[in-house]
Amino acid sequence: MNNSSAYIELLKTFPPRPITAEEELMATQKAIDSLLDKGELTSDERDYLNVLGTLVYEYEQTLEPIPDIYGIELLKALIEEFDLRQKDLVPIFKTESIVSDILHEKRQLTTEHIQKLAEFFSVSPAVFFPLHQVVGNAV
Repeated sequence: MNNSSAYIELLKTFPPRPITAEEELMATQKAIDSLLDKGELTSDERDYLNVLGTLVYEYEQTLEPIPDIYGIELLKALIEEFDLRQKDLVPIFKTESIVSDILHEKRQLTTEHIQKLAEFFSVSPAVFFPLHQVVGNAV
């Protein structure tokens, strides 16, 4: 096992430990960022970065997964995220009543709506299809 003095110094600077809290994650991420900011890394720095990355990965596996959302649910989330009102989407849907009907699931998104929403929010059009359609079309 190769424990060079440079690697030992890295360990002394920020001793890696299993991450159990958000504060520890942030500290570990800061150490990772400082290494990545250096550019070209030595083999010791790459090994140390690998250890830190593994700790972050293991911690993230313990977290609740963020559910994937699609279709109308995603549209609602984007409207909230961007602090939009229904009238802000009139250029896409033509009228506020159509926006309202879609958000209340009284109407379906059309292909034209999906294309315009994808451009408006800079996302793939596929995210506006309901999950069961995305999975069903993938077969």
